Order: sequence, then structure tokens, then C-alpha cells
Amino acid sequence: MQCPMDAAASGTSPVMQCHSIADESTSHSSPLPMVLERSQRHCYGDGTPGEFPLAVSPSIVLHVLSACDLDPKDLAALEATCTFFSKPANFAPNFALSLPELAAFDMCQKKTMFKLMTQEEKDRLKQQCGGSWKHVLRYILVREKNCSRVIAGPGHSIVITTSGDVYSFGANCSGQLGLGDSEDRFKPCLIRSLQGIRITQAAVGSRRTMLVSDTGRVYAFGKDSFRGAETVEPAHTTQITITTPKIVESLKDVFVVQAVIGGYFSAVLSREGRVYTFSWGKSERLGHNSEPSDVEPRLLSELEDVPVAYISAGNCYLLMLAYQPNGMSVYSVGCGLGGKLGHGCKNNEGMPKLIEHFQSLSFKPVSISAGTWHAAALGADGLVCTWGWGHTGCLGHGDEEYKAVPTVVEGLRNVKPVHLSTGEYTTFVVTDNGDVYSCGSGESLNLAFQGDDDEAEEEVPDCSTPSIVESLKALNKKVAQVCPTNASYWLNSEMGHPHTFAVMESGELCAFGGGARGQLGVKLLEGVEKVSVPMHVPINLS
Repeated sequence: MQCPMDAAASGTSPVMQCHSIADESTSHSSPLPMVLERSQRHCYGDGTPGEFPLAVSPSIVLHVLSACDLDPKDLAALEATCTFFSKPANFAPNFALSLPELAAFDMCQKKTMFKLMTQEEKDRLKQQCGGSWKHVLRYILVREKNCSRVIAGPGHSIVITTSGDVYSFGANCSGQLGLGDSEDRFKPCLIRSLQGIRITQAAVGSRRTMLVSDTGRVYAFGKDSFRGAETVEPAHTTQITITTPKIVESLKDVFVVQAVIGGYFSAVLSREGRVYTFSWGKSERLGHNSEPSDVEPRLLSELEDVPVAYISAGNCYLLMLAYQPNGMSVYSVGCGLGGKLGHGCKNNEGMPKLIEHFQSLSFKPVSISAGTWHAAALGADGLVCTWGWGHTGCLGHGDEEYKAVPTVVEGLRNVKPVHLSTGEYTTFVVTDNGDVYSCGSGESLNLAFQGDDDEAEEEVPDCSTPSIVESLKALNKKVAQVCPTNASYWLNSEMGHPHTFAVMESGELCAFGGGARGQLGVKLLEGVEKVSVPMHVPINLS
């Protein structure tokens, strides 16, 4: 294939089309045309006015490629189809790199996690990702595209703005809002003690919150335990709570880029792609053997040579999206009941194990979501797979049977999904045009089917096949992400019903579901505990 700008066939320098706007005021003055003609010759040499020879200034081309934030696959396409972009650019210090490869490196440099690495660490990451800066860029972007800045926890919520400010609201009985007290909040409140610190990601569990900064530090507050759910404590145990963000000392030597909180454990991901787990390691449930009270991070050494780009926690299991140059793969570890580990059985796995069934489906995962009891994955071709417990039809296959291996959701073949999320027996899929499809439990109101608030007290039917969420469509706003509560209601019933956020492309935020503790960001009327119609949250992510 020959690129239109390829000079190989013609022997001339490839050119970039430039569009100039004529100044009508100059057409009535006679000396100016000659000046313009001389100017054009000076700028373009013998080329046609309106054309810019790419080879004249590669540095300008590099700046354009970097500034446009092109996708790594687009940079690779330039290299593959145009000799100008495939040959060495002759830029110091590595003269052999092409312009697309240099652009990928420059875009990586914009990321704080990469900028703060030593050159040796950068080179090591490059080799782990396949020997290309384009692969490193893609590895970084996978996590950024999968992570959400809005978290609907059990009873409380966290919102991170594009500038890195953090707002919290909802239940605060253990100081999990980080506001210095234990009073519930019914509207978004800025965590002022974090001002000057740019937060990039959050994890929310039962009465606990973890925040990750752009410099790799982890802050935690609320219940002082790495277990996510309430468990029976010995009678003599005193529960320690922290009401303001505090650095997790045991992670000071790890540059963390993501944290998650499951039902009985917590986990973090380092910038090098290593996974560490806390708590619930007894009998080697999570790749190590430790007591529930353990506060030391334990490395999943089985994946030490496989760079993990993103992690997702269910109630009692962990999914890991591992980066590979020829397509990503998924590993799972933990409790296998219901088939939620995806290995064709219900066995527990104490060590991370590759979900091999994706290969037999020719399915290349780009996004994963570990729900409380079931899981979902989005493929590069837009297909969606689900597996695990199928209660209330949350898998979207038209029944309530469990699936022990990833199974394609046939009802989504005719749309183009770009985002997915899972909660407790609920699944959401956002398509490229902003429509939202969901399936699963109607009782939780996480599906937000169109209805009056009075109907929230009535029984809402479950849905076993993906159906469009009319109440969100009625807003006439393009939805970018949907973020449901991903925790067991049985373990967190005192926090109220689960709730869900819809993040609009504009940065606006809407919420529905349980709101008795203030987790929707708005105060409900007296006696009202949940709403089925999306409500506007007074905060903008932009």
C-alpha cells in the first residue's frame, strides 16, 4: 500500500497540505501581489503555494504528531504505510527512531508516572511492553480508558475532577468521606486537606476510601483495614477509624497507579505493571498466605514478568488485564464459585491463572469489569462477553444460568459498545452514540428504567437480555460512562440501597438508586430512600 504522501514512487519530497486564507483587503493594492509572490517562493521553494514539504522540518511534524494525541495504532499505521514516517528521523539521542516512535515517547513523557521514571526504568518498561514506545503509550492508555473518576461505593461516593480535586458525599460513619468528622453529607464536599495534591484515581469499599495521586502515593481513610466488607470482629477488638486522608506507609516504596477494594481484600497496581494484594490471603486465596489483618502489600510474583495494565475487584476475586503487543489477556484469582473466574469450573484459584477461553473465541479483550458476583469484558471488535453467576439475568443471555467461561452476549451484536461496567447482579454497556443498555436486577433500581418516583416502591422486573435505559435516553445527553455500586447489599444493607452514576460526555453527572445516606449528592424528600429517574448532581467533572 502506498501512502498519498509517499515519495518513493515520484522521487519528490512528501508534502503536507496547508490551507491559507486570502486577505481580501490586499486585492485592491498593486504592490502586494509581487511581495506575496516573493514570500511564497521563500517559504515554499519551487513547490506549489499551499503545500508544505514534510522533509523540510521534521521537528514541526513531530510537534504536530505529539500535540494531536494520536492513538498508538494510528502512529503504527503511519509507519506501515508511508516511507517518510518509517525511516529514522535522526533526532538525538536515538537517531534510529522514526517520527511516530518519537511522538509516542513524547506523549508518554506527558504522563507524570512516566516522567518520574529513570531512563533505566523507562527502558525496562519498554522491553516488557514489546520493545516500542508505541506499546508503552498503549499500555498507559489502557488503564486511563478503563478507570473512572466517579465511584459509587456502598453508601458513599467519590468524584475526581479533571484538575485532580476530590469531592465526597454520603455515609460517613467511619470517616470514609475524609472530611475530618463522621457526619453524613448530602451534597458534594471538597476534601480540602488534599489541596495541592493531584488525585488521579479512587477506590471505595465498605466504610473505606483509597485515593491514588499522580506521584504514586496512596491515601486512605475511613475504616483502618484493607478488608472491604464488614466481618465479624472478636469481642475485644476496637475498630480504628481515620477521618482525614493518610498516606499508606507500607506502599511508600511502590509507585502506585491504581487501587481497588473488593469485598474482603484490597489490591494495588504499580506503574511497572505489578499487582500487590492485601488481606484475605489465608489458605493462599490471593497468591499469598496471610491473616485478614495483614497490612503489608504482597506481590503476585507469578505475574512479575507480565505487565498488568488494569485490575478490577469483585467481592471475593480479582481480574487482571495484562498487556501484550499482539493483544491483551485476562488473568483471574480468588473464589471461583459460580464460575466467575472464567476457567470452565467453580474451583478457587490461589494463584493468578490465564482465562484461556478468550483465545478459542478469537476475542481480544480491551476492557474488563469484575462485578460483585459476575464479570464482563469488552473486545477490540466491540463484542461483549459475560460470565459468573447469572442471577436476575445479569449476564444478558436470556436466562439466569451461570456461565463458567466467557460467553458472547448475542443481544449486543448489532450495537458498538465502547464502555462497560458491572455491579451486584447488574451490567451496563455504553455504545458509541451514547445509548446505555443494561440487564439484571430491577429490585436495586440500578437499571433506571423509565418510571415515576412513586414506582420506586413497587416491584421492578428483572431483565435477562440487554435493554436500552430509556430514562437516560430521555435526557438527550450523550453518556460516556455508567458507574454502579459494586458491593454486596447483604453485607452493606445499613448503608442503604445501591446507586448508580451516569457520566455525560459534557462532564455533567446524573445519579439514581438509593440515596437515603446522601450518596446521590442530593437530599431526597422525607421518607424517600431511592429514586428511579436520574437526578442532576451539582458538580461538573471538567
